Amino acid sequence: MSRARGKRYDQEPKLNLKKVFAVVIAIIVIIMFIFIINGVISKGEDKGKITSKSYFTVFKDNKWGVIDSDGEIVIDPAYEEMIIIPDSKKDVFVCTYDVNYETGEYKTKALNSQNSEIFTEYEQIETIQNSDVSNNLWYESNVLKVKKNGKYGLINLDGKQILNTDYDEISAISGIENSLKTKKDGKYGIVNTAGTTIIQNKYDDITNLGKDDKSGFIVKNEEGKFGVVSYYGTEILEAKYDGIEKISKNEMYVINEAKTQKLIKKDGTVVLQKGFDKIKAILSNKENGIIFEKDKKYGVMDLDGKATISAQYEDLVEATDGIFIAKKDGKYGVIDLANKQKVEFKYLSASYNEKADIYILEDEKATATILNSKFETKLTGILNELNEEKGYIKIRIDDEYKYYNFKFEEKETKDILTSNTLFLSKKDGKYGFVDKEGKVVVDYIYDDAKEQNSCGFAAVMKDGKWGSVDTKGNVVLEPKYNLDNYIEIDFIGKWHLGQDMNLNYYVQ
Repeated sequence: MSRARGKRYDQEPKLNLKKVFAVVIAIIVIIMFIFIINGVISKGEDKGKITSKSYFTVFKDNKWGVIDSDGEIVIDPAYEEMIIIPDSKKDVFVCTYDVNYETGEYKTKALNSQNSEIFTEYEQIETIQNSDVSNNLWYESNVLKVKKNGKYGLINLDGKQILNTDYDEISAISGIENSLKTKKDGKYGIVNTAGTTIIQNKYDDITNLGKDDKSGFIVKNEEGKFGVVSYYGTEILEAKYDGIEKISKNEMYVINEAKTQKLIKKDGTVVLQKGFDKIKAILSNKENGIIFEKDKKYGVMDLDGKATISAQYEDLVEATDGIFIAKKDGKYGVIDLANKQKVEFKYLSASYNEKADIYILEDEKATATILNSKFETKLTGILNELNEEKGYIKIRIDDEYKYYNFKFEEKETKDILTSNTLFLSKKDGKYGFVDKEGKVVVDYIYDDAKEQNSCGFAAVMKDGKWGSVDTKGNVVLEPKYNLDNYIEIDFIGKWHLGQDMNLNYYVQ
């Protein structure tokens, strides 16, 4: 006798349409996601792509190449000229080759991390190099100058054209970011690095007025007269002066007329014109006036022409309102507007950092004395780093590196270098590394060492030679290099930082 089936089996099983529909949608989404990722990757193979890696120029056997942040070779060192990487996070590498040093002719191309040539529609591709007053070099990070049909334009690092190839010249303005000087039909103008025209091409020459693009520009007309134009292209000073100095503040400017300097307002009214040989600076508080030069010495003059500090110093720079870094008898100190000494004249160099609100004074032995805004000594040692972005000071005191915030509170390394896996530690005169919990990862066997860098490597020194360890403390390179003459010591894998700090390259 057969047994009757239970009720749930009385009919054939049915599909749950809601569940099926949800599964189908999920599969479609996954497929679309895969296609998107593949699209991004394939696009990246044709253009530069953002990656988690960083890229660095290397020099080996008198040839230039590229490595990544793991220390692996990306472009073999095979080029006679230095390969330029405008943005270390993007795989766009500009190579110069077939250089004719007699005629000045050369060829350029851009490569990606697959060693494939990109942006091939252009005759020439170049980075835009700039430098500050200390000759520190940099490259505009997201823009390239390109040439097509004999004319220049701009593209970004994705290859998108941001300025048409209509110009005879495009160049950087020394020390100024985000502003490029263009020449078209014999006239000069300004564009920014997004390709937006700031000043039309209508001047015989143009240059910066201040330390950034927002300060405006000095322009020269066809008659050889000078004026000032704002960042937005509006006229501030009519182009009628023999010259204009790169000095402005509080809507006042320094102009030259008949070989005489004058301080004027933007409406042309003369404020000061005698009692000095030159004007060095306009003070932040306009009531305080100017720093002036007389007989090759510097002092302070108010806007009534009275010398509140007579011209007696070899150098004079405003630090904050009413406070000055001064040089006397070859040494630096600090004075106030009443010429009262705030810091003794005994230092080889002196500077003020506005962001940290501190004074840094160094002696002949490169020992730094760091003062707060009340001129109280807070730290003394070898200043290694002042990081404005993260707000810390790294200083070597008694052969130990210590970290402080701008309130002079000592901080543990792990609180400052939050992405590090290893932290430098010293015991019995030797260096090693610990993890975030303080557990020893690398024994105390080194005579000197550096903190882990952004690529995860740390430099270590033994018996006068340098090598490197990785993120886990494993030896990547046994100490083998004597780097006594190097200003900074840093390793990426087996590669160490080159001697010329301006070029920022690695060698083996």
